[in-house]
Amino acid sequence: MKGFRFKKSLLLLTTALTVALAGCGSNSGSGNAGASSNNGGGNNGTASNNSGTAAAATAAPAPVKLTWWHSMSGTNEKAINEIVSDFNASHQDIQVEAVFQGSYDESLNKLKASIGSNSGPDLMQVYEIGSKFMIDSKLITPVQQFIDADNYDLSQLEPNITRYYTIDGKLNAMPFNTSNPILYYNKDAFKAAGLDPENPPKTYEDFEKAAKALAKNGKPAASIAIYGWFMEQFFANQNADYVNNGNGRESTATESLLNSDAGVKTLEWWKRMLDEKAVSNLGRKTDDTDAAFAAGQIAMTLDSTASLRNIVQSVGGKFEVGTGFLPRPADAKEGGVVVGGASLYIMNNKPEEEQKATWEFIKYLATPEVQAKWSVNTGYFPITKAAYDQQVLKDNMAKYPQFQTAVDQLHASTESTATSGAVMGVFPEARQIVEGAIEAALNGQKEPKAALDEAAKQITDKIAQYNKTVQN
Repeated sequence: MKGFRFKKSLLLLTTALTVALAGCGSNSGSGNAGASSNNGGGNNGTASNNSGTAAAATAAPAPVKLTWWHSMSGTNEKAINEIVSDFNASHQDIQVEAVFQGSYDESLNKLKASIGSNSGPDLMQVYEIGSKFMIDSKLITPVQQFIDADNYDLSQLEPNITRYYTIDGKLNAMPFNTSNPILYYNKDAFKAAGLDPENPPKTYEDFEKAAKALAKNGKPAASIAIYGWFMEQFFANQNADYVNNGNGRESTATESLLNSDAGVKTLEWWKRMLDEKAVSNLGRKTDDTDAAFAAGQIAMTLDSTASLRNIVQSVGGKFEVGTGFLPRPADAKEGGVVVGGASLYIMNNKPEEEQKATWEFIKYLATPEVQAKWSVNTGYFPITKAAYDQQVLKDNMAKYPQFQTAVDQLHASTESTATSGAVMGVFPEARQIVEGAIEAALNGQKEPKAALDEAAKQITDKIAQYNKTVQN
């Protein structure tokens, strides 16, 4: 079995890959949903064989049955099940079963546990920071192989999304649920503070000035969750690599650049605003900052584009929600955002027939109609350009005009190694280390530079351990 020889290395990487990250492109700690499946017909019962060969000749061929492991819960799981049901109804030759496997980390651990058996999935949803591990695991067939064989037109997909998953010139996984971070602000509070509600802060300096203006009686009026994803985004928005060797894209990363000027400038800005009582520290969960924002307790925050509809609905008309690009330092002239979310991998331990059928299902998921429906029901970006021409998505954009900010920000991002995203095998653990460093600085336990120096060394050491394991 392909990938089986890699089992020892995979097991050695368990520590680096079992750090829990809640949500997709968010730090919300979302609740779990029960496992769900959708068999959607296509049962291949055994017919009576009274007529021998004649009966066998008229029997319908059995459909190819596929299993899709995913980590979408709640309304997102409902959307997946509806898509799978529609596919199964229209493809009698292929039947897909979608199975919720818990959080991204839980699902990945289950995949590792399935190595050496046939109990694993045909299709696997993996968060974006699991990309390096999936490639190194030797467990996948890159979708590029099917793209080339099928002459599939990749230009129909959003290039700023596909380049995240394109490594060494190959698209290894098909993007599926995609998001990026944006600024959320209370337009009514802006008006009351004498700020232009149609001109959200674009720079660190503007954000700090607005936060001070919004603060009342020593009460902070903004908050940023302590989420490692945000630090990664602040780097990209300064067009700064997060790890060396072209962000791990030109060759394997060996060093964290967390303590570079981009990181120090960001954390010093963050700590200064806290000291000035312009922002508050509400912890690591974006759920908590979102709740404070919806209640009118703070007037500015950051979160994923995938949270937009929930935030607007939670506000419930109490005030007008504005959105803006992620702020960057005034002297950073270019940059952009890195896509978050997850992508879909075809597992290579399945028969060729099943892998080809999995590719057919992936192509279905990427159609404009399905992508528009997925976006409307979940808040994630469509990966297919033509999805924006679908009436259902046009209607949704009219209902939630704030989402245009996310689309514009994606398209405005500079094409570079920084905005393509860092590639390292210990990304989940690195995020946790980064969050610890931010906390230490904000709580006054360490100076920002010292906190980042220590975190960068820890991450660099973890990268070395991982790379050594992979080489073995």
